[in-house]
Amino acid sequence: MLKSGLGTTRTYPVNDAVDITGEVNLSLVKGEVKLTRTDRGILVTGILRTDVEVPCSRCLTQFNLPLTLDIEEEYFPTIDINSGIAVDVPNEPGCFTVDEHHILDLTEAVRQYALTAIPIQTLCEPECAGLCPVCGQNLNEKQCGHKVKEIDERWAKLLELKTSGKGQEKGR
Repeated sequence: MLKSGLGTTRTYPVNDAVDITGEVNLSLVKGEVKLTRTDRGILVTGILRTDVEVPCSRCLTQFNLPLTLDIEEEYFPTIDINSGIAVDVPNEPGCFTVDEHHILDLTEAVRQYALTAIPIQTLCEPECAGLCPVCGQNLNEKQCGHKVKEIDERWAKLLELKTSGKGQEKGR
């Protein structure tokens, strides 16, 4: 691609395992990327799909979260393809490079895109019941029978006002 003219495009399938979370749990990444030769390097665009094993925010059960990654990154060469002389890489934080063997590796870009696509609060299912705050039982598996206060004691007086009707305006 680096020897091709500006605007040259090629499409490649992606079907590879990537360690996204750094916990040696490989995630299969599938999809297709389009490489386009630019004046500075190679622009990579594409849609990739993967599953990442994450803990549920409520019940702490590990589950596979499906992710769709919309990749768009420019890769810059580190070595001139014709002369073999080192090329200055743009002084941009987090820029991706084509290595000295002229290999474009998507692994780090896929890892970063996947990590930013994981929601802050991951739920194994939308109606996850979570854990019992008294004994720690997973309430999705079975009920433990502990009664949990529905309202914080600090708000109890407001609840009394609401239920007694004293806080409501008359005549409405």
